[in-house]
Amino acid sequence: MLDWIRSYEDRDWQITSEGTVRYALLGLGWWTLDVSLPAIENSELGEATVLVSSSTEKAEKAAAEHDVEKGISYEEFHDGAASEAYDALYVGTPNALHLEYIETAATLDKPVICEKPMESTVERAEQMVETCETANVPLMIAYRMHTEPAVRRARELIVDGFLGEPVSVHGHNTQPVLEMIPNPDQWRLDPDISGYGTSVMDLGIYSLNTTRFLLRREPLAVTSQMHSPHEAFSDVPDERSSSLLYFEDDIVMTSTSSQNAQTDTHLKVTGTEGQIELQPAFHGECTLHLKRGDLSITVDHTTFDAQREMREEFDYFADRILSDGEIYPDGRHGLQDMRIIRAIHEAGESGERVDIQ
Repeated sequence: MLDWIRSYEDRDWQITSEGTVRYALLGLGWWTLDVSLPAIENSELGEATVLVSSSTEKAEKAAAEHDVEKGISYEEFHDGAASEAYDALYVGTPNALHLEYIETAATLDKPVICEKPMESTVERAEQMVETCETANVPLMIAYRMHTEPAVRRARELIVDGFLGEPVSVHGHNTQPVLEMIPNPDQWRLDPDISGYGTSVMDLGIYSLNTTRFLLRREPLAVTSQMHSPHEAFSDVPDERSSSLLYFEDDIVMTSTSSQNAQTDTHLKVTGTEGQIELQPAFHGECTLHLKRGDLSITVDHTTFDAQREMREEFDYFADRILSDGEIYPDGRHGLQDMRIIRAIHEAGESGERVDIQ
């Protein structure tokens, strides 16, 4: 166990330690500037060289403030401006604005790391995957939990049989989005931009995707309920969402999420012989709790938060680009999440069990 603790933050995924991937960051919201950009600056294999925003003036101002080489507009990006100054593209715009920029990146032969969820609808996500595959351009979906040490160590324990056979999963992710961004007209509450809804697309996806990563099993069907009692959520169906997902091997998962509740995140996987819990799971410093018989252990020494998780994520992506290694999660992995989310919303609307296609 002592050796396991010492190796807790080891990069078990790393293939190379040489080379640099230069990034263009597109979409200069708070996540890009406050989390993603510092993550790249602190990474081993990455460098931010271009910022892309709605106007040249805004992009150049941000580039000067953050000591980045170039700033260009979206239109200039589409025209291929500064393409010699970056090797790969990071897309951090709202959901429904991902596809057009990734299509341009494909024509420029630039690998892409795209924020999740990968688009607003299954159809647009399918188009994204087809575009990148046709152009032979690597596409990775930015699931930062995949490089979080607590999640990777939990995966190791599941593989080693710590749980016995997985039986059930409970995932939960909530936040008060109107306190965080006090604007009822924000894009997360606009279905034309966010996609199928707000809570499952933005928050529930963490529980769903992390469970897929941990178990390497897929949900086959789902039932769900959704409610939007607050007036600010009148255009989206899922201010509050709860789902029951039926996974392969008779594993059942409950997933709850809300954009109008106290901040709380956890993911608990229970098996025939043990239990693994991440709490907090998706925001703050992820903490791993283990139970098996009379054994109870909490591993909370890690200092990983969103920025450090993103640093690992960017280095993972760069590692795969530099080594020509296989990317997990690629576009098809992200596409499956979109299909799951679509089924959750269909089940919430119909009140029926929906098979996941």
